[in-house]
Amino acid sequence: MKKRTLSLIVSLALTATLIAGCGSSATKESSSDTIQTQSSESASGDTQDDASAIKVGIMYIGDENEGYTESHMKGIQEMKTALGLTDEQVIEKTNIPEDESAYDAAVDLADQGCNIIFANSFGQESYMMQAAEEFPEVQFAHATGYQAASSGLSNMHNYFTSIYEARFVTGVVAGLKLNELIENGTITAEQAKIGYVGAFPYAEVVSGYTSFYLGAKSVCPTATMEVQYTNSWADMSGEAEVASQLIANGAKLISQHADTTGAPSACEQAGVPNVGYNVDMTSVAPDSALTSAYNNWAPYYTYAVKSVIDGTKMDVNWCQGFAEGAVGITALNEKVVAAGSAEKVAQVEAAIKDGSLHVFDTTTFTIGGKSLEDLIAEGGDYAKYADYVSDGYFHESELASSPSFDLRIDGITELTE
Repeated sequence: MKKRTLSLIVSLALTATLIAGCGSSATKESSSDTIQTQSSESASGDTQDDASAIKVGIMYIGDENEGYTESHMKGIQEMKTALGLTDEQVIEKTNIPEDESAYDAAVDLADQGCNIIFANSFGQESYMMQAAEEFPEVQFAHATGYQAASSGLSNMHNYFTSIYEARFVTGVVAGLKLNELIENGTITAEQAKIGYVGAFPYAEVVSGYTSFYLGAKSVCPTATMEVQYTNSWADMSGEAEVASQLIANGAKLISQHADTTGAPSACEQAGVPNVGYNVDMTSVAPDSALTSAYNNWAPYYTYAVKSVIDGTKMDVNWCQGFAEGAVGITALNEKVVAAGSAEKVAQVEAAIKDGSLHVFDTTTFTIGGKSLEDLIAEGGDYAKYADYVSDGYFHESELASSPSFDLRIDGITELTE
């Protein structure tokens, strides 16, 4: 199959058409009623009926040296083992940027005969959709994106995890540590300030730092947070620099939505407790790392590839959390965490799993001193959140797989420069 290139005009038109998000109730209906995912077919048009006939392609934003991509790689390996695939049946492309290179990589994977192709970074989505339009017989699945349901493409899918659940739990661990620092006189209650190293000011990051803060505040009511951005998913020196700046600004504990060990390394040097992301950070911060929130991508990769093998319909939006084993936290660093952390973690995880605790419970935060329900009732900019809020909480990642919570709540200061 020869590689094909869309014209610039068509590309711009497609991008303009797909700029709208997927969070409305109409979108939910589209994903369940009008998006009909086709069973995967081989180049000859034959439905895959056994694992030996499948070929899988995946392109990563990074490689094994950064935690986010490493977690996806582990998920792919577990999928291969679970389904009995050989190394020759999986083609992996690393360090694919969020530009036209993503389109080229997707087309190359399709030309190599892949029946399903994955991409794992937000900015790769529009390029995946271009390729999906050209190769309707191939299934395309994109992590962290939001446009599959509105794309009109039956072979385009989005997936993510409910990582906000794990971030809330790690926030509880952080809040308990702040309480310990207060109780032993290291800091006062008013000094319980958290610093957060963010990648970009996207909903994915805002949802993550907010859930972490709500977890901390649930056990340490005086906690506040300052967020600074690196404007990169993975920048070790930049993340270390931002962490150091947050500490200089008075942060007594650091967390992150960034993909390297830069922030924990800076915290170890400064003697400041920290919570990581994706991987256990005790290798670089043995005396300061508390725990990390992590994604387990194996459930999705196994589900998606098996769907193609079986010729069954794939979800247009897929998202799972603690209850399904798609998220978790790494082992608590017992020499650093506060006493009683393990017991509290078990309690909170159980409550999330049985539905008695909702991370974005609207009684636990305000915006400009008002409840989210009151702001929605007033209309204006907040009216768009009406479909997300019911039964007393914001239904994150339920109307679409990608995070939608982008509200700036009281108690958090966001520095964007």
